[in-house]
Amino acid sequence: MQEDQDAVRLRWLNPIGFHTYNQPIAELLESIKQPATEVEVVSLELAASPSHLEYRSYEALMSQGIVASARDADQRGVDAMVIGCFYDPALEDAREISGATTVVAPCQACLGVVAQLANRFSILVGRHKWVEQMQERVRAYGMSDRLASFRSLEMGVDEFQQDHAVTRARILEEAYRAVKQDRAEAIVLGCTLEFGFFQEVQREIGVPVIDAVVAPFKLAEHLAQLKRRFGWTPSRVWSCEPPPEQELQRFGLFQAPPALRGRRF
Repeated sequence: MQEDQDAVRLRWLNPIGFHTYNQPIAELLESIKQPATEVEVVSLELAASPSHLEYRSYEALMSQGIVASARDADQRGVDAMVIGCFYDPALEDAREISGATTVVAPCQACLGVVAQLANRFSILVGRHKWVEQMQERVRAYGMSDRLASFRSLEMGVDEFQQDHAVTRARILEEAYRAVKQDRAEAIVLGCTLEFGFFQEVQREIGVPVIDAVVAPFKLAEHLAQLKRRFGWTPSRVWSCEPPPEQELQRFGLFQAPPALRGRRF
């Protein structure tokens, strides 16, 4: 019985029409998932797409695909879906239409984890451009009074996985400054493409370093298991009420599955 409850299905959505990151993220998730967990790592299939969501205008272009993917996840029996961007794009919109699928996003997940481990934390962002929008999220999640600082690596999303030595050095440098100068007690890596560095940085700096891929994925896996075992699915009353199916059909909305590309394991 326990084995059946642990056999959950997860979807990691890279919310761009750019597929280069699917394989390395899939390899990471495969290394940390529970044996019975089934995972699919997908991205949107688009004719034209940015490779990152550093700009709000890019994020707006992806919102429909994110929401459609959440609805599709429910229709395909996926227990939980992760939106793979630290801006948590279209999170509330996707949750509204996700049926019995729990939708998780990195910023909220990472803040939930770090809140159990430290009183004050710093977030390492790629560029100063990101701070305003991420600060909105931190404020909305009720964590502003625990934020020690934002620290910028002065790197774009696409640079993080190009030269690991450079990325590692920049993360170490800013993490050290956050702890020593800003009195941060933990570090949050503020981009999913900063994956692969947290363990070494954690050893060097001596405080918890929260990875923006690991934290939301493991939270999604846990919530999926809670769904299977205790029936804890997203609420669908009051503010959580979804659009009526009759309206969706009448308006011709979300009637076809979204075009996705990726792999399952």
